[in-house]
Amino acid sequence: MHTILGHHHISMITKNASQNNHFYRHVLGLRRVKMTVNQDDPSMYHLFYGDKTGSPGTELSFFEIPLVGNTYRGTNAITRIGLLVPTEESLLFWKARFEEHNVRHGEITTYATHKALKFEDMEGLQLVLLVSNGVKAGHWEAWDKSEIPVEHQIQGMGSVEMKVRRFDELRDTLIEMFGYAEISRTDHEAIFQSIKGEVFGEIIVRQVDGPTERPGRGSIHHLAIRVKNEEELSFWERQVRARGFQSSGIVDRFYFKSLYFRESNGILFEIATDGPGFTVDGEIEHLGDNLDLPPFLEKRRKEIEEKLNPIVEHE
Repeated sequence: MHTILGHHHISMITKNASQNNHFYRHVLGLRRVKMTVNQDDPSMYHLFYGDKTGSPGTELSFFEIPLVGNTYRGTNAITRIGLLVPTEESLLFWKARFEEHNVRHGEITTYATHKALKFEDMEGLQLVLLVSNGVKAGHWEAWDKSEIPVEHQIQGMGSVEMKVRRFDELRDTLIEMFGYAEISRTDHEAIFQSIKGEVFGEIIVRQVDGPTERPGRGSIHHLAIRVKNEEELSFWERQVRARGFQSSGIVDRFYFKSLYFRESNGILFEIATDGPGFTVDGEIEHLGDNLDLPPFLEKRRKEIEEKLNPIVEHE
């Protein structure tokens, strides 16, 4: 049986890698598990943050585009990322931390049936902390060098929100092609799970009319969903093409293999394999310390490094 195992990673756009690095490492306490470049445009950084090893389901990734403009919010976009924390006490910890670090945030509330705390990063990316009640994303491992106590550390990705004009078309893609379960439904919103009962594969779809979002800094580029291996990926490539979607075909990203397609509203999905992972070219204790390049770009290292601005560590 072919199953989507949950979220793999999610990719965003940042204007400033140094500020981004400070927020996700030193405010949120995530580990920078890979500092590399966009393989399709190696003039820009591609940064990954996650748990101890950047295991599937924990990875937040960012492309640095220094000249990018503002995001103009709208529909037909991925609009919010849920991050799992262990307990309601964790929400109190994070609310105090956000106040200490001048992070824009709301009050403790409920979001998609979970106790929650909404917040934004320094570029307006919309996020929400969700109480997991003991559920961890993927193979999450605590990172003992995090600035966050282990009992309050972010444990990977939870609910991901999408706004679309053509609700039923995205619903059909999730249910009929990928096998997601619809677990709740109102007139203009539904919650889907890749594995019923598991929040780490949850997608919230909202039907919203209006102009299409214009992406910029703080916008979400795509969501990657998990499959076990390349054999599974080949199966899903056939399903994508059978439904009439254009696919990138299978692409070897060195750290995983994947394919890309846009569903009918224009939402970009990636389907990515669990392995081989970020330890394929680095030891666990040194993940993210230096610029790593896939083998096909290694011969261009000098040229690539000359075009990248060094990431500055802020106090």
